[in-house]
Amino acid sequence: MAAWFFSYGKNGERIGPLDDAAAAAQARRQPDGYCWREGFTEWKAIRSVAELGAAMGPPPVPATLGSGRADEIDYTIVGTDMQFVEIELDPGESAIAEAGALMYKEAGVQMDTVFGDGSSGGQSGGGLMDKLLSAGKRVITGESLFTTVFTHRGQGKAKVAFAAPYPGTVLAMKLSDHGGRLICQKDAFLAGARGVQLGIFFQRKILTGLFGGEGFIMQKLEGDGWVFVHAGGTMIKRELAAGERLDVDTGCVVAFHDTVDMDVKAVGGIKSMLFGGEGVFLATLTGPGTVWLQSLPFSRLAGRMLAAAPQGGGQRRGEGSILGGLGDILGGDRNF
Repeated sequence: MAAWFFSYGKNGERIGPLDDAAAAAQARRQPDGYCWREGFTEWKAIRSVAELGAAMGPPPVPATLGSGRADEIDYTIVGTDMQFVEIELDPGESAIAEAGALMYKEAGVQMDTVFGDGSSGGQSGGGLMDKLLSAGKRVITGESLFTTVFTHRGQGKAKVAFAAPYPGTVLAMKLSDHGGRLICQKDAFLAGARGVQLGIFFQRKILTGLFGGEGFIMQKLEGDGWVFVHAGGTMIKRELAAGERLDVDTGCVVAFHDTVDMDVKAVGGIKSMLFGGEGVFLATLTGPGTVWLQSLPFSRLAGRMLAAAPQGGGQRRGEGSILGGLGDILGGDRNF
């Protein structure tokens, strides 16, 4: 007679050991969890174990946005200016991430590439039209058609880590603490819990879309779980009262509550526009709500790097080499 154990997530109960009859009864009462017995190499979905009598009929719709519940993951943000986030998963829990964000994963974590935003946790979640709409939204926001889902299929706990693509700050935010929705710059999302949905947010104001620094389309993160947002440099948080306005460089806006109104305004007179070095427009954020700002937009960093590159007309400074350009040729940094 086998000794069965049942698990219903990190914050749920663990049941067992149970004999075969008690296990079958438990599976009928609560079929949406995971089970293990001697002989299993890993925890299995209860509905997939035919001997429990729980595999009859199609599985239920995954608990994602339809029920407003995301996986309750644990995490640690490591580092200061070159950060990564390490997520700890219980059996059956999943995290989603942008393609190419993985740093490492433990052996018990299974990696699956899915079409769309991965909010259903797998290829079987949702119909064809749902998948096409999800993927289409990601293409519009400049992201890949595919998202990677990392699911813990083993026993105990397992870790998976995601690294930021350039120097900056990784910020953890629980969407349920922010009204279930955040508006972000297009490339801000790094990773999150399964059940978080990535959508699109349209700027309805023509001037804001043209000159606001983010274009007409931004990312919209919805759900109630944890998301991890990355921004360049140092990130700060500002609370805006109703009617309070903050003028920001157009590239420094990372995220804001959907109650915040984003617009643009001219920087000042003609002299300021031409010689102030801040462009023609500033973004204006008007409360109530919370906004997050970054000190080093990637476009600013990339512009400085391009300007300093020899191919872009820049010059070597402070290298101290007596060979100069000849040293670049010998070292492979410059072609004839």
